[in-house]
Parts: sequence; structure tokens; C-alpha cells
Amino acid sequence: MPQHPFPPLYDKNSKVLILGSFPSVKSREQMFFYGHPQNRFWKVVSAVIGTDTPVTIEEKSEFLHLNHIALWDVIASCDITGSSDSSIKNVVANDLTEILENADIRQIIVNGKTAEKYYNKYIRDTIGREAVCLPSTSPANAGWSMDRLVEAWGKINNYLD
Repeated sequence: MPQHPFPPLYDKNSKVLILGSFPSVKSREQMFFYGHPQNRFWKVVSAVIGTDTPVTIEEKSEFLHLNHIALWDVIASCDITGSSDSSIKNVVANDLTEILENADIRQIIVNGKTAEKYYNKYIRDTIGREAVCLPSTSPANAGWSMDRLVEAWGKINNYLD
């Protein structure tokens, strides 16, 4: 059963916590969030913020810190086939306590319906906080154009000001 291989990214100034479901094979290889080149997360969030898209892990980390965005995933470990969210079984959820106690998180955002499903099932009632579900930036969510994603994800600016 794969374990989540890298830690959350946040600092005391983080205001928005964005949760994915579980890292893709590419992300697990890179040891960083949204590592698949077809995942639109970095393009969408940088477009929403109004900056260039970060490329290296260092640039991505700096981008997140500068913009008060924390990243983590709902799932700590699970059985998964490749990167397929639909194959996820035997979920163990991550504990968000460390982040919530050490950062001023105004809003929790879940990236897509799978993250929402497992957040609502394993985390929401434990911490007593609702999450806002935004459309998945995954390449599997082909029905959403880049423009539609940027428009939907624009909501995060409400919590960053």
C-alpha cells in the first residue's frame, strides 16, 4: 500500500489549504505536488494569481509561500493502481492538525470530486470545517477547458486578500 511520500507544504502565513486526493505516479517520482506535465494545477493557479507559471520545484515552493497557499493531500496511504483515482481503496486519511494549528487557514479547497469525497468521509467531521470543491485540474478532467478552470479557481483570491 503506497504511503504519501512527501510532507505538506505550508508556513505560518498560509491562508488557503488546497488538498488533492493522492499524488500521481509522476508526483511520487518527483516528490512534489502536481508533477504530471499534463496536470493544469500550476498553470491555473498562477493564471488566477496573475503571475508566470512556476517550473522548478524551488519556483513552485516559492510561489506557494509568496501567495500564502498551502498544499497537501487528503489521503496518507491507500491501495491505488497507477494514478487512477477511481481505483483508490483502503484509504487512511492525513491528519491536518499540524497545518491548522500552525497556519491561519481561512479556507480549505479540495481539488476535484475524489478529494471532496474522501475529505467529507474522513476529515470534515473530525476538524469541523467544510471544504470548497473546485473542479479537478487533472488531465482526466478533460471536460473543463483551461479558461473554465481559471474562472472557477478564481474563487481562491477571495481568501488570499
